[in-house]
Amino acid sequence: MSSSLRPATRGGRLAVLVVVLCWLAVLFDGLDMFIYGSVLPHMLKEKALGITSGQAGDLGSYATFGMLVGALTAGTVADRIGRKKLMVCCVTLFSLASGLCAVSGSVTVFGLGRTLAGVGLGGLLPTAISMVSDFAPRGRGALTIGMLMTAHHAGGILSAYVALWVVEPLGWRAAFWVCVAPLLFVPVLAKLMPESLSFLLAKGRTEEAHALASRYDVELPATKSGRPATTDRWTSLANLFRGGEWTQTLLYWVASFGGLLLVYGVATWLPTLMRSEGYELGSALTFVVLFNLGGIVGMLIAGRASDRFGAPRISSIWFALTAAGVFLLSIHMPPALTFTVVFLTGVFLNSAQTMIYATVSIRSTPENRATAVGWTSGMGRFGAVFGPWLGGHLLDANKGDWGFTAFALAGVSSMVFIGLAAVRGSKQAARTGADPELMAAH
Repeated sequence: MSSSLRPATRGGRLAVLVVVLCWLAVLFDGLDMFIYGSVLPHMLKEKALGITSGQAGDLGSYATFGMLVGALTAGTVADRIGRKKLMVCCVTLFSLASGLCAVSGSVTVFGLGRTLAGVGLGGLLPTAISMVSDFAPRGRGALTIGMLMTAHHAGGILSAYVALWVVEPLGWRAAFWVCVAPLLFVPVLAKLMPESLSFLLAKGRTEEAHALASRYDVELPATKSGRPATTDRWTSLANLFRGGEWTQTLLYWVASFGGLLLVYGVATWLPTLMRSEGYELGSALTFVVLFNLGGIVGMLIAGRASDRFGAPRISSIWFALTAAGVFLLSIHMPPALTFTVVFLTGVFLNSAQTMIYATVSIRSTPENRATAVGWTSGMGRFGAVFGPWLGGHLLDANKGDWGFTAFALAGVSSMVFIGLAAVRGSKQAARTGADPELMAAH
């Protein structure tokens, strides 16, 4: 065996374990996130809890507001208590919150359940991204994150089938009871998930780190100056703005805003908008399946392309293609062409946003990674809150086509801002003499 392959092989078992456990956790995250959009056409048809289209948009925003809170707090909490503990807490929270939705007797209680679920959902994703990034093979960071995010879209596909097979015979509440099932996964996650080696070293828990590394035959990551970091949450946040980092940070935040407005606006309203165009519930849910299948394919393609050409560049191109696809959905087309456009839009839309996270995660220090990803995700959640609200009120005003146009414009804005981040990264590489390909990828 060549020496160039040995590090990846030695840490292979640990990397596989971490990715598999995180993949399953994110699968449940995707199921819980997409289930609302999948059952929404049924809830509106049956006037469940007396909700209107406008209220449905508000309820979608409650969940994404909870995700904003979860994402903003998760990074700093994870950097203090550890990724593993936070992941266990997040899965527990969104599972129990789905149970609250299932037993709710009013819009208020249902909205509270979706808000609490959102806190758990928002906290899990950046934490899982940080965890797999810690253990990713060298030069495969974006691909590993892309592989992780296929789970989110597998959860979206699962939500469509839950809605199709469970909601019609048993009612919408049964779908949310299904989303309580991840509680069974919590003990497995707590027992098998290792803590981040970088986190253990950063906290001075060197004996635990050495024991874990010895168990899985993996090398410990290097620590700065040979001593543990003493970063608190405010220092971690301040590090995002030191030197020339502040412009990059703001560009990623604004790009994430537009990207998540687009992602959650489309995820919440795609089945309902398609049903309003005359498709039956089963056909409308087919769009959800195609959209998420495209997301899985897109994650794998974007991950490989980003590792080679740079995540900011790929993200910018992907957002441009997404904007074109979303705009085409506002035009009446033959069914086969519509199916194709939905699939291709899923390919580009979901992975465009994920490559923003990949960029931030790869270019961050291990001690600061969860904070950087969490705040990028959290600031983007303002767009995630706005997207479902905007779609609901446009649909309530019988202007659903304008929703597609608004979402397309959000894609254009993200293309511009992530493109500016890529240009700035290249200029910074030229000034410092760093490898431009590395700077572009990072």
